Amino acid sequence: MILRKVIFVFFIISFLGCKEEQKSSVKELQVAFMSDVHLQDIYGSFKDNDYKGILNPKTGKYTLARTMQSQLQSTRLFNENYFAFLAALDDVVKRGVKLVVLPGDFSDDGQAFNIRGLRRILNEYSQKYGIRFILTTGNHDPVRPFRIAAGKTDFLGKNGHSQAIFSAKGMFLPKNDDLPVIITQDIAKLGYVGILDELKDFGFFPKPNDRYWESPFSSYNYVNYDFKEAEKQAVFENRKYRSNENEPEIPDVSYLVEPIDDVWFLAIDANVYVPKPEANTGTEDPKLFSSASIGYNNMLLHKSHLLDWIKSVTTRAEELGKTLIVFSHYPMLDFYDGAGPDIETLFGTNKMQMHRMPNDAVSRMLIEAGVKVHFGGHMHMNDTGSRHMQSGSMVNVQIPSLAAYIPGYKLLTVEEKGVFDIETIVIDSVPEFDNLFSLYEKEHAYLKEKKDKDIWNDEVLEAKNYKEFTTWHLNELVRLRFLKEDWPEDLKFFLIRSSGEDLLRLAFDQEEEYNAFYKRLQEKNTEIAPLDSWTGLHMIHDFYKIRNADELAFADIDGRRLRGYKIVCEQLKKSDYRNLRLWADIFMKVYNGEPSDHFKIYLESGNVESIVP
Repeated sequence: MILRKVIFVFFIISFLGCKEEQKSSVKELQVAFMSDVHLQDIYGSFKDNDYKGILNPKTGKYTLARTMQSQLQSTRLFNENYFAFLAALDDVVKRGVKLVVLPGDFSDDGQAFNIRGLRRILNEYSQKYGIRFILTTGNHDPVRPFRIAAGKTDFLGKNGHSQAIFSAKGMFLPKNDDLPVIITQDIAKLGYVGILDELKDFGFFPKPNDRYWESPFSSYNYVNYDFKEAEKQAVFENRKYRSNENEPEIPDVSYLVEPIDDVWFLAIDANVYVPKPEANTGTEDPKLFSSASIGYNNMLLHKSHLLDWIKSVTTRAEELGKTLIVFSHYPMLDFYDGAGPDIETLFGTNKMQMHRMPNDAVSRMLIEAGVKVHFGGHMHMNDTGSRHMQSGSMVNVQIPSLAAYIPGYKLLTVEEKGVFDIETIVIDSVPEFDNLFSLYEKEHAYLKEKKDKDIWNDEVLEAKNYKEFTTWHLNELVRLRFLKEDWPEDLKFFLIRSSGEDLLRLAFDQEEEYNAFYKRLQEKNTEIAPLDSWTGLHMIHDFYKIRNADELAFADIDGRRLRGYKIVCEQLKKSDYRNLRLWADIFMKVYNGEPSDHFKIYLESGNVESIVP
């Protein structure tokens, strides 16, 4: 017995010694994070229908594109982001980066033709450039845990008309001037099974050359790791959970992988599909589950096993000296720079995407589970959030979307143990981004002929580059959707019709006080735009730019006007008008967030330090 123990101890020491000898420096490690790609394969095809889309006279290619009208009322682009994704991957190739993480919403609703298109692109860049792709799922990938019949009414059809494409007959009934519905199974929204069948090579399952791989359901450990055993335990049927014994089994495709020595990637599948009361233990009816768009706020009740596993991973990474890189689709911390309570008070609890804000208890438990830095997406925002507690600190890095303003990705450089250098790479120049513009011109002409009340501004087609195009997208999104959905009518009505000078006057009880302040302002020769040269509507549009792009938006806003906003807000915060005080406070909190362009994170302290060019 003693001899056996000696042999076992010798084996462990030898094993760990071998690992130490294989240890590679992570000082030069770089990882690109591209979230919310929302890939629609505009050059894809259907396996069960000959329909190819519409012929683009500019390229001579058939195109499965969505209408511009639908794009400009959505928080994401559907078409041009295809080209932006390729441009971002080409940028990664030029930089020599070999690891690319896609933290969810890599597809636009997980349809078979889109997933096949993504696989084709990832395979091409893997084979040609040796890039390793590591994925996790978002709420637009498996929209429900199981395949669900679906379709879209807003594909671009002949002569600018909308074209409906559905997976089953009778799901959409065309009106008099509608084109006949196209039926294909490839437009249905795949569940986990269909998506993983196509994308199994991109992290979701162990590979022979991985140093290590596990799921929350694995029974082995780092010391006794064996690829064959990992492969056997990783089968889809082994990766399911129940919230309680009376609810159905739901897939969880979280995993931990060590693709290169001493670097662990923790891919958290934070999709939580809450079963409806009528769902029994054996149901796989997708209609009996909620969507997963809320994120971590549902985890404590319905996916609590992940917290124990995350704690186990962070503890083992520390003990084994691994550099741990944690990512998932959803934010783990506040993404509004502390303005959340004010936003709920002014706009309402379900406005401005506040239902997606992780609550305090969730953030606290994730910090206590040992997460120090987390890379997330979902919000289409460039942002950095941090929180310090007695039990630890966390920095949440929000990755911008390639399908929205401001288009870009995050580049992580591990400089040394415990220091992450993070840079935001803006994708402004995108070859072929305007390839579909001639098709949109036909659509606009058709809508104009119909006298559509929500017709989009065709000046968007004058965009000179992709970043400018996404700026137009945001401006139209504010006009066509956000102002209608998010804003109280009285506040919106007032701001739109008020100049900066009008707003500043409201901060003072007496005209004499205002005149004295304005005189001091002029005497200081402050470089601000004339306060009567902008209105609250300018301010609203620029707020959304800052909300989406954080400090990267400042270059796209007139600096003199921005200084005027700050002066007006500082005074309005002291005014007698509650809603104006709240608005000023929200604007300034979002304006004064943590560094989010180029910065360093010190893992031990949780401090974030801006890197000034």
